[in-house]
Amino acid sequence: MTLDRPEVLNAMDLRMHEELAEIWDDVEADDEVRVVVLTGAGDRAFSVGQDLRERARLDGQEVPRSTFGSRGQPGWPRLTERFDLSKPVLARVDGYALGGGFELALACDLIIASDRAVFALPEARLGLVPGAGGAFRLARQLPLKAAMGHLLTGRRLSAAQALGFGLVNEVVPADRLDDCVAEWTEDLLRSAPLAVRAIKEAVRRSLDMPLEEAFTAEFGWEQRRRYSEDAVEGPRAFAERREPRWQGR
Repeated sequence: MTLDRPEVLNAMDLRMHEELAEIWDDVEADDEVRVVVLTGAGDRAFSVGQDLRERARLDGQEVPRSTFGSRGQPGWPRLTERFDLSKPVLARVDGYALGGGFELALACDLIIASDRAVFALPEARLGLVPGAGGAFRLARQLPLKAAMGHLLTGRRLSAAQALGFGLVNEVVPADRLDDCVAEWTEDLLRSAPLAVRAIKEAVRRSLDMPLEEAFTAEFGWEQRRRYSEDAVEGPRAFAERREPRWQGR
């Protein structure tokens, strides 16, 4: 999936949000889709977030300003609030990932970045808040003092800093980015699709659970995996020293 407005560094307007919502619906419904790579057109930006020129026009028309979350707005639920999306999403980040673009990447399961990637949540400098989950996710994915420093000042994170914090999975030279993304997607595709979805659901839902509760919670995708053909195929293929043939059922 490509955020395709390179002339404005892939800033997200309302039309883009509407189109993205339709695609996310298709992704979840189509069992042939195993993994999504989300990227931005061009080599300057993944996305610089909300289209502020559009926002300024809407302010002039007295359209209510947004706050945390996107309920009631075009494209809801956006990826940042699709807590039940079961397919893995990998963000391919080259160049700027700012504001809502950074929030979009934070909502992905994996981030592969070029060494020229730059991350930031500059909303405080604009009189705004990182309402697409940045205030919540960054404080969960960084040490609190580090997160607060970037949230309150809008300071930027280099790709190397993001890697040091564990915010991204891998950083490579820009000319190696596509090869690296392909390596990760190939590894994802080697994994059993139901196992991937079960693990993603269990991890996401258990993050705020006490550990004891997590062990006794019921996870829908795990129930499907447990009684699937793939749960039998994996051990059988291992015993027979061959590659498994996943059915996804």
